[in-house]
Amino acid sequence: MTTEKVTVTAPSGMHARPAGELVKLVKSFAPAKITICTEAKEVNAASMLSILSLGLKCGTEAEIRVEGGDEQAIASAVAGFIRNIKD
Repeated sequence: MTTEKVTVTAPSGMHARPAGELVKLVKSFAPAKITICTEAKEVNAASMLSILSLGLKCGTEAEIRVEGGDEQAIASAVAGFIRNIKD
């Protein structure tokens, strides 16, 4: 398992549009298992509703966990996507 920490920098945080795009990205890495974790919760990154349930606001730190496949490259791609969310 590989992990990478990321801080949400988008002023509006993670909302529906970027969450949907993130799910598409995550599903492209199947069959790797990707989870997003905060201090309060851990969710499957392949579920838009689960991602939205994290309530990722600007400044929130999350951890990306990847099992299977090219773990480091996948973790970097997912973290990079979250870092670069535009409103």
